[in-house]
Amino acid sequence: MGNTDKIIRFVIAIIVGILFFTGTISGTLGILLLVLAGVFVLTSLVSFCPLYTIFGIRTCPIDKKD
Repeated sequence: MGNTDKIIRFVIAIIVGILFFTGTISGTLGILLLVLAGVFVLTSLVSFCPLYTIFGIRTCPIDKKD
């Protein structure tokens, strides 16, 4: 996972957390978004997203040796 991807996930998680704890989003949708935000933080910290592996997505640069 690339640095830009990690930063975007972390920022989205912070925004969702703020919106949830200020009461802007609530109910079932709020709880689901809060869980998703937790997953974003976790995947940012470990630099691995299982869905990227399944779909073959790479967001980090690959060092190619000549």
